[in-house]
Amino acid sequence: MTNRAVISTDRAPAAIGPYSQAVKVGNIAWLSGQIPLDPGTMELVEGGIDAQARQVFRNLAAVAEAAGGDLDDAVKLNISLTDLGDFATVNGIMEEFFKAPYPARACVQVAALPKGAAIEVEAQLAL
Repeated sequence: MTNRAVISTDRAPAAIGPYSQAVKVGNIAWLSGQIPLDPGTMELVEGGIDAQARQVFRNLAAVAEAAGGDLDDAVKLNISLTDLGDFATVNGIMEEFFKAPYPARACVQVAALPKGAAIEVEAQLAL
């Protein structure tokens, strides 16, 4: 027997591949990377990195809630950007969604992301 639970919510985009929105084991939840898709239309939001980052964090918040927590339970984030020039903007937007003490984090530049997104963020939560 396992205590592994698959987490899903219609308040975040459905998986676009063979993965779950999140998996929870005990009091740890691993949230799959979110790109800035509108969960209702499954289309990339318009408006540049500001709009895309806010949508990503809204999507992550919805999955965190479905797992029984919120973004303040995040202990680690992995951020992928197609342009590290957006680093400062994303930092500012993170401050709208997280409060101190902030989670540990990695941020890297990648060549491309699914559907042409500028940002993808995954999270691990301690619930």
